[in-house]
Amino acid sequence: MPCTNDILEEINMLIRFSQSSDHQGLKVHHDVAAPELVNSTQRLFDKKLITLFDGGYLTPLGHEAADKAHALLNILDSGK
Repeated sequence: MPCTNDILEEINMLIRFSQSSDHQGLKVHHDVAAPELVNSTQRLFDKKLITLFDGGYLTPLGHEAADKAHALLNILDSGK
């Protein structure tokens, strides 16, 4: 399955969360954030990867997804 723009936006949102701390969350301000960011955050919440519709913290499943996203990016970026 090829990556859709929605999936890419969700991956980009996931990798914004800190890998080093479970106590650092994110807040997406709906009145100033780009619509794509707002929508991807809502989709991650709907998929139970983050705790709030506007960010919050990663859930256990969200941590797993973010870790794998970071790992994939590290592998793909190692060829530079």
